[in-house]
Parts: sequence; structure tokens; C-alpha cells
Amino acid sequence: MSAVAKAQLPAEAVETLRLIKAGGPFPFGEDGVLFRNSSTLLPQHPRGYYHAYTVRTPGSTERGQRRIVCGGPRKQTSDCYYTDDYYVTFKRIAE
Repeated sequence: MSAVAKAQLPAEAVETLRLIKAGGPFPFGEDGVLFRNSSTLLPQHPRGYYHAYTVRTPGSTERGQRRIVCGGPRKQTSDCYYTDDYYVTFKRIAE
């Protein structure tokens, strides 16, 4: 899996990481929901490990395709992945 540096992410993704670390508030009610990793594109972990968060898309009134998925305890951003195609591909976020 490829990686992307935090500095290379869109500004909206950096803001989403900040919100995750702060524990919210998040712009969408679906933020923080369980991500099942059913396609096993991310490393295997027990159910409940991963949670998904929306990355806003400029000009869109909907949630769009971009997400950040983080694993581990809430407010942790050390095991996070970015997708801009609604979970088809992921890049590990490197701090």
C-alpha cells in the first residue's frame, strides 16, 4: 500500500485529522461510524478497530467520495488511511 504525507493531503483532510484528534465535533452524523474493512484492503484487526470520517469536498453539499479511516482508540491518528474514491483504494497517512 502506498503512503501519503500529511503535508500532501488536501487541506480538508488535514482538518478532518484535527477533528479526529480533538474528538469532534464532526460535520456529518455518520462521522466516526464503524468501518468493517470487509474488502480487507486495510491491515486485519478485530471488528470495531476502524472508524470512518468524512473529508469535505469543496463545492459539494453532499459527503462526497473522500474519507479518512482510523484504527485504534478514538482520538488516535497514528493508524489512519486516506481514500478519495470511496474505499476503493487507500493510502496510509504518514505523519
